Amino acid sequence: MNEEPLTVGNMMKELQGIKDKFKSEDEEMISPYADLEKATVLQECRIFHDSKAVKESPRKCCTTITKLLYIVSQGEPLTSTEVQDVFFGVTKLFQSNDAGLRRMVYLFIKEVADSCDPGDVIIVTSSLTKDMNSDVDIYRSNSIRVLARIVDAGMLGAIERYVKQAIVDRDPLVSSSALISAAHLFRLSPEHAAIVRRWLNEAQTALQSPSEMVQYHALSLLYMIKAHDRLGVSKLVTQLSKSGSLKSPLATISLIRYTAKLMHDEARDNPTGASDGSSPLALAGYSFLEGSLRHRNEMVIYEAARAICNLPGVEVQDLSPAITVLQLFLSSPRPTVRYAAMKTLAGVAQIAPMAVVKCNEDMEVLISDSNRSIATLAITTLLKTGNEGGVDRLMKQISSFMNDIGDEYKIAVVKSIRQLCLKYPNKHRVLIGFLSNFLREEGGYEFKKAIVDGIVFLTQSIPSTKESGLLHLCEFIEDCEFTALSTNILHLIGSMGPSTAAPNRYIRFIYNRVILENASVRAAAVSALAKFGAKVPSLRTSILTLLQRSLSDEDDEVRDRASLAVEILGNAIKENSYPELQTDPDFEDAPSVDDSAAFLLLETLPMSFSQLERSLKAYVSAPGAMESEEVISLATLPVVEEIVEEKVEEGEGEQGITGDGSSGMMGMMGGEEPKAAADPAAEVYAIPELADLGRVFRSSPPVSLTESETEYVVRCVKHIFPAGVVLQFKIQNTIDTQRLDNVTVATEGGEDGMLTVRGVVPCDQINLGDFRRSWEQLGNGCEVLEKFALQFKSLNDAVSAVVEFFGMNACDGTGAVKDQSKPHMLHLSGVFVGNKQVMVRAQMQTAKEGVVLKVAVRSESDELSRMIADCIK
Repeated sequence: MNEEPLTVGNMMKELQGIKDKFKSEDEEMISPYADLEKATVLQECRIFHDSKAVKESPRKCCTTITKLLYIVSQGEPLTSTEVQDVFFGVTKLFQSNDAGLRRMVYLFIKEVADSCDPGDVIIVTSSLTKDMNSDVDIYRSNSIRVLARIVDAGMLGAIERYVKQAIVDRDPLVSSSALISAAHLFRLSPEHAAIVRRWLNEAQTALQSPSEMVQYHALSLLYMIKAHDRLGVSKLVTQLSKSGSLKSPLATISLIRYTAKLMHDEARDNPTGASDGSSPLALAGYSFLEGSLRHRNEMVIYEAARAICNLPGVEVQDLSPAITVLQLFLSSPRPTVRYAAMKTLAGVAQIAPMAVVKCNEDMEVLISDSNRSIATLAITTLLKTGNEGGVDRLMKQISSFMNDIGDEYKIAVVKSIRQLCLKYPNKHRVLIGFLSNFLREEGGYEFKKAIVDGIVFLTQSIPSTKESGLLHLCEFIEDCEFTALSTNILHLIGSMGPSTAAPNRYIRFIYNRVILENASVRAAAVSALAKFGAKVPSLRTSILTLLQRSLSDEDDEVRDRASLAVEILGNAIKENSYPELQTDPDFEDAPSVDDSAAFLLLETLPMSFSQLERSLKAYVSAPGAMESEEVISLATLPVVEEIVEEKVEEGEGEQGITGDGSSGMMGMMGGEEPKAAADPAAEVYAIPELADLGRVFRSSPPVSLTESETEYVVRCVKHIFPAGVVLQFKIQNTIDTQRLDNVTVATEGGEDGMLTVRGVVPCDQINLGDFRRSWEQLGNGCEVLEKFALQFKSLNDAVSAVVEFFGMNACDGTGAVKDQSKPHMLHLSGVFVGNKQVMVRAQMQTAKEGVVLKVAVRSESDELSRMIADCIK
């Protein structure tokens, strides 16, 4: 029986087909399950316990299971009690002989088994084992795939004999299902993988199957088993590439990829020997790849050509057969083939443009291709491979093309033009003129930003383009609708304009922004004028007059910047009268070394604003800082490094441990890692045993001491004090069945005796939290439910904002959205003042005008739950 694999995706496709069949062209499509209530569906599940109804109405049972799966897929999980009741009812449906209902039972068990207790799963194992020995092939194949999802290592040993027999079964569907299940089990755990490795002979037998599907899955499993044995993989690849026994195109594609990976690995480990392609593996591998270019299947031919083009250190002459094949694909009637060939040629053009030159005529034809992705790739590749004489003609072709494509394609073209200008700097007037023309055309922010970035890059890379580029940007900001671009361009003009031959020509453009624009742009324009005054002394008097008009601006930021600039420039004019300007024609118009305006307006802070903020917070948080009469200066502030926060799996319990390896004290404490803007030593100050160490001088970024996949992930932060060094250890427990009690860290002093350990403060306990169990323990007695409409364009932005609104930690990895097209359930947990537990479940789904948010808050009191829910408002 040739049936599609049993998945939720296939089931949803069938439902979509039914809806489309009955949907008229004019009416809006509405999901038949859009208004499902979980409680109502659970009531309908009582039909599973009625054997007579099951026998007479299998279709109704199928519909009920479909509703259940829909609810779960929408991010609304079932409680453990609900799962247990429903799961037990579904197991009774094995009594039915209806094939459609049996498939739905398989699907439900596979999707929900992870949420069930192990004892409940055992209930269905005997029924699935019975189906695995059935005479109906579809029952056998589906039962094997379901069992692979629910069995543990011990149970797998009991059914191992049946799975091994299924791998070599004569029915392709059964054999393929067994191979897929084996692959899933192999990735599940080391215990499962050890059992699957014993099925090597069966997998090799299945590789000789006449079924193309079975060949593909058998090869995938064999490679998975031997992946860490390079010699074993090499023998497998060599044997199959020489024998030509593979009839499956997908299996041949896999073999090509395995061959290419072996060649990449050899080149990485032995770059000298592989660079000339003289090793036996390189010669045999290239021979196989070149031979695959003559395969009858287009997918195989393309995969071989792509593999050759991506080989490390490949010579241009060795690329020729692959380039020839890809050139033929450029004229294919199938858009997917043309796109694949064009994309590969675009990659080759970045490293060996001369090898692609012979395809230029074919690529010029593709500029007018109806598929804009293909046309964009053709243009960007031609910009890399074209000669200097053809630039003008190519620009004319692109000009007529640009108006018909989206901004994302325009951005790719702009980036390629930027590289072309670096390649042919003599053509900078044509290319910069082309870019500036499209600054005045219609387009979004990202497109305009790409052009501006391109012009800025060229002005910095090619000195001869500086003045023309700046003038184009000055004309652009006359009508620019994007505040961010206007402020960036004004900053650039203020930095580069004063060093041009005629800096006064830019003053008019800048001052127009002071008169005509919003507050942010006006503030940037005032700063740009101040830079001109600082760098060009002859313009100071005129600029001072212009800046004085901004002293009465309605925006305080503009007034503050203008006041500062007026004061500094006024004092500089008094200090330096510059009499040479009137008498010496050779006077160099540049500020003197001790010019106060140049120093105050042009010199930058020795640290970023974020570092300054963190340093001030660290200074204030130290014991006794507020009572101290010490004058705060850059020299007295503690040194705080920029910290790049590591992405930690959310929902995993983490505790902190602090310690000292010098003359201080080693300690341990609990708590969450401070955010980037907080004082990294705040937790140390809170420990009484470390109070006598004083103020921290410097705190280092966290350093990982273990791999991220280990059972206990440890990171260390060093806090430097005048009297010692405190080591703060962050412990992350990833084992949900264990709790760490009385945790300490053992350290050793240096061999020279300079470092000694003075003490340890242990952490009482570290436990990985169980959100689901804690949620049910809180109960719904003090639960508050709310629904909101959020003005966000994506679920990622909405999730980040909701986490920030509540100020709680995301659990179970729900802080990251995996699929933007589906509803997302966010789990949040936190502790309120007074050590009161608060938990939130927030379901988000994209809508036409933003994101719909449904919130459920549970705590120990109604007032607290209401207070937390109102955080969104």
